[in-house]
This record gives sequence, C-alpha cells and structure tokens, in this order.
Amino acid sequence: MFDLDRWREIFQTINKNKLRTLLAGFTVTLGILIFTILFGMGNGLKNTFYEFFQDDAQNTIFIYPGFATKPFKGFKENRRIEFKNEDLELLKEKFGSRIEYITARRYDGVIVKYKSEYGNYNVRAVHPEHQYLEKTIIDKGRYINNNDIQNDARIAVIGRLVEKDLFGNENAIGKYFTLNKIVYRVVGVFSDAGGDREERNIYTPVTTNQLIYKNTDKIDQINLSYNMAIGANGARRLSSEIEQVLKNKHNIAPSDQNGIYVESVIEDLEQNLQIANVLQIIVLWIGIGTLFAGVIGISNIMVYIVKERTKELGIRKALGAKPGAVIGMILQETIVITLIFGYIGLLIGNFVLNSMGTKLEDWFITNPNVSQGTIIFATVILILSGLIAGYIPARRAAKVKPIVALRDE
Repeated sequence: MFDLDRWREIFQTINKNKLRTLLAGFTVTLGILIFTILFGMGNGLKNTFYEFFQDDAQNTIFIYPGFATKPFKGFKENRRIEFKNEDLELLKEKFGSRIEYITARRYDGVIVKYKSEYGNYNVRAVHPEHQYLEKTIIDKGRYINNNDIQNDARIAVIGRLVEKDLFGNENAIGKYFTLNKIVYRVVGVFSDAGGDREERNIYTPVTTNQLIYKNTDKIDQINLSYNMAIGANGARRLSSEIEQVLKNKHNIAPSDQNGIYVESVIEDLEQNLQIANVLQIIVLWIGIGTLFAGVIGISNIMVYIVKERTKELGIRKALGAKPGAVIGMILQETIVITLIFGYIGLLIGNFVLNSMGTKLEDWFITNPNVSQGTIIFATVILILSGLIAGYIPARRAAKVKPIVALRDE
C-alpha cells in the first residue's frame, strides 16, 4: 500500500489517461454530490422541527378545556368545560414536586392606543412563571412579578414590535397607554424566538385581567413545565395523571377524549422528529442509490481499463507478478480515483448547501448541512465504493494467463 514505485506508477497512469480518469471520476463526483445535498436537506428539515419547538421550553405541558361529549354522573353531553383559578391551585397541590413552573393564561383581543397611534393586538394575561415557559427575553425594564399579581396592577409588558408600532423612537418604559380604553403602564419590552407573531403580543397580570373583565376567576388555559429529572416517561405519566385529576374534578367521563386536552411539547417534538427521521432515511437511501449508480459507472469503466491494459498485465504476470499484486494495484488505482473525485463532489455539495442559506426556509428546510460524522461516513462509503468498483475487474485481470494476455492486440 505504501510502495512508492506503485504510487508513482498510479499517478503516471492517471496523468497519461486524463479523459479516461475524468470519465471514471465524474460518476463518483455526481453520486457523492447528490448524496451530500440530499442528506444536508434532510438535516435542514430536522432543523426546522427543532426551531419550531425552540419558541417554548421543551418540558412544557399545555392544558386546555374542551367540551364533554358524553353524559356522566348526571351531567349532559356537549357541556362546555371552563377552568378557574382553583384548577391551577389543585394542580399545584397534587403535583407540586413534579412541577417546575406553572401559569394560567387568558386571551383577549384589544384596541391599543398611545397618543395618535393605535392598533389591534392580542393580550395574554399570565402569571410571572410564564416568562420561563415561553422563553421570553426582556430587552428593557422587567416582566410581571408577584406584587403585580397580588395588587392587580395595571401594568403591561409589550413586544418589541408593539413598541416600534406605537412608540416609534420613544422608549416605552414608564409610558401610559390604553387597552380597550383602560390605562396601563408599560414596565417592560420583550423579544421572542418565535419572531414577529410573538413580538406583537402584550402581557398583563392575570388577576388584573380577571378583575377588569366582569370580576371573574375563569382562565382559558393552564401551562406548566415539569421537573426534567422525571424524564420523558415521567412526563407522559404526569400528563395522564393531570388529565385524570381534571376529569374527576369537572365530572368528565374517563373515556371522553374531548373534555380535557393535555399536550406535551416533548411528545410533539418526538413525533415530529420521527417523521423527519423517516423522511431523512428515505432521502438517505435515494442518495446511497445514486452513489452506487456512480460505483457501477466507475466499475464499468474499470472493466474497460483492465481490458485496455491486458497486454501490460500479461507482461507483469510473465515477469513474476502474483495475482494478489495485480488485484492490489488495480484496487489502489480505483480507490485513489474514487477518493479524489468523491471529495470534489463532497466539497461542491457543501458549497451548494452553504450557498442556499435561508433560501429554502419557505419549504421548511432550515440551515441544510452535513455534520463531521456524515463526512466520515461518506469517506468510509467512498473507500468501500472504490473496493467494490475495482474488485470485479481486478479479479478478472488476475485470472488472465500471461500467454493469452501477450497475444492480445
């Protein structure tokens, strides 16, 4: 393998037969190029799924009320379920050791006005813990705190784009504006990984919202994060137990799937990643199929090369070259061609993926790329491909009898 004379001979042969070498290498370059691009796009699809779930903490559980569609304990079907503050307190009491953060949510669409500027925005009335569940980033001021909840404070934390729309170049902190003609003071400005949609929201204390709107204790949704120590299986059990506790409280039949909805981000992420993995496997097999098409192409060219060099091989065997030496020489030449042109294809593929940038985000492909592990895998594939492509013609060459080879014209 490290015979200097053999290496010199291989490169001399390649240099003398440039067209033949280019034809042999082109199929490998094309195969690894398509393989790299397809695999990179598969990774881009998975990146999209990851980014979609990065907006919220990945250990979050969302709990929504629905409609009880089955009669149970004297209650009729099609009964609307409504959450109240006591439901939040019940979950704290029952599952406190497994809960990291918990918050209620109330939703409202409001007309917001500051001086001559106004617009329609969504208000989320929440508890302070909501900041950690939503991964809200405070750019200025502060978030809602427990004093705001206890005092029913008329304060608001606004999104970056709300500040831009209403306040322009002014600093919104400390300014007063109205939500449906009710005056609030801005105490914070936030940004969010969820982008423009999230940054056009406004957060207020849930108790303030409940007091202003009909003095109610109703809430629209409960969000919580579980202690990561319980793991994915523990999260599934927690989700099931929460559903059971709330069904018992609201007299919902155990078999009724529409009364309470409990969704876990980690489960949604796992399901979506399974879909992404299946798609990537399909893409991977298409890429490997293309790669082996290139291997077949180089194998066919090597058959022609061996036939062309029949007389030369006959002379080698007549001078005492063993069949193993002939096979090794042809295999080494094939591997060299495969590696050189394979890496050209790999480099071109990486260049194409890098040049795509954000151009494919509309097709749910984010940052398409190939990892270091994939490059190592591709290298192994290249070496095996070279061995496969060269072995059959090499073996055929080793079987040629010197006297027959020397008669070849």
